[in-house]
Amino acid sequence: MRIAIVGPTYPYKGGGAQHTTELAHRLSAMGHDVVIESWRAQYPAFLYPGQQTIDSPEGTPYPDVRRVLDWRRPDGWVRRGRRMRGADLVVLTLLSPVQVPAYLGVLAGIGRRTPVVALCHNVLPHERKPYDKPLMKALLKRVDRVLVHSDEQAGLARGLTAAPVAVATMPPHLPSRTPGLAGARVHRRLLFFGIVRPYKGLDLLLRALPDGISLTVAGEFWGGLDTTRALIGELGIAERVELRPGYVAAQEVPELFARADALVLPYRNATASQNVWLGHEHGVPVIATRVGALADNVTDGVDGLLVEPGSAEALRAAIERFYEPGEPERLRSGVKAVDPAPLWDAYAERLLNG
Repeated sequence: MRIAIVGPTYPYKGGGAQHTTELAHRLSAMGHDVVIESWRAQYPAFLYPGQQTIDSPEGTPYPDVRRVLDWRRPDGWVRRGRRMRGADLVVLTLLSPVQVPAYLGVLAGIGRRTPVVALCHNVLPHERKPYDKPLMKALLKRVDRVLVHSDEQAGLARGLTAAPVAVATMPPHLPSRTPGLAGARVHRRLLFFGIVRPYKGLDLLLRALPDGISLTVAGEFWGGLDTTRALIGELGIAERVELRPGYVAAQEVPELFARADALVLPYRNATASQNVWLGHEHGVPVIATRVGALADNVTDGVDGLLVEPGSAEALRAAIERFYEPGEPERLRSGVKAVDPAPLWDAYAERLLNG
């Protein structure tokens, strides 16, 4: 089968680019003829305040990539779509409604004879704007099928389109960890990792941090850095909170996890996330809220702890429970790295056949 995946890949960074790249590798290994139709320029800077590209790839780059699409060149969107007409399947990777105008142009070029799947990492953003729903509705009603990563997201998609909607667990797209870094010593330090946005609940974690426990916050801030620093000062915990704002390069990740007793995901809401698997891949238990797919990937009391979302008091109680004598060591012993192969096989089957 000839498959065109439209989405980010190296030199773009982050989970969306990693997922697109690994998907192309997996489909190619199954014998399909796969090309990634990627971006010369994906987002205007004022809509994506973080660092968009990186100098060194995260994982193995995919060899067949065409970097033509450009948000600044609407005249090229339809032309690129026409070039995809020979494909047996086109996969539109949806990370943000900001992509929709370009994808509508691509769809106009593709026409109706080529099947198109919208692969939605998020059907609607966690922090929504008035134009998000109309844009996504305009796109999803024009595709043949939709693939999402949770039942909750499937419900959102079915409210926007009559097209068939399939659900598949998002499989791991993680770089291999450096062995031997994770140790048995209790550091009394927690880790918050990844892009910092309001829905991820860093403010709740700061308010929940018990006495005697330190925290490292490593990741890009999409606004709110000054507010976070002010909250840290107000709480009087500056000596116990290490802020490392900015994108974390892949080679720096193992050391961050080796210094932490647990990864904390205090999200107010979520869809699918790689961060549970990332923590487990580095041998670290995860303290997470019961939102989205987070609870599906943490076995409460075995390889981490689960807590109800939105409550600093409940989160503090979970952290205190985690640090009861012997608990950090016991939960670390329960952590097992995930085997990605069966998850990718199931994912590819849902993507290709619905």
